[in-house]
Amino acid sequence: QVQLVESGGGVVQAGGSLRLSCEASGRTFGAYAMGWFRQAPGKEREFVAAISQNGGSTRYADSVKGRSTISRDNAKNTVYLQMNGLKPDETAVYSCAAGWATFQIANEYHIWGQGTQVTVSS
Repeated sequence: QVQLVESGGGVVQAGGSLRLSCEASGRTFGAYAMGWFRQAPGKEREFVAAISQNGGSTRYADSVKGRSTISRDNAKNTVYLQMNGLKPDETAVYSCAAGWATFQIANEYHIWGQGTQVTVSS
């Protein structure tokens, strides 16, 4: 069973950038599509981005398109989310997840990390 650990969160000023990482244990990382989701206090979990098993296909939420890039390095068992131009309302816990395809629905992913806090100050 793959386990996921996120890192790279922190406090950043509005307009700043962060690069989140999600490292997977196990030998089957390359078999999974990977997604990033975020959840702010009192709000539902929201899709951010997803990437296919070989990295050849990506999907983004409209709210982050053009400002964020998802990528993966299967040799390092790691998926990344580069976020630029961050806004205060993007403050949330960001979690990575593993599934079988680049779904935008959280319930389609069956392995989740614990999440990393991103706080965007105004």
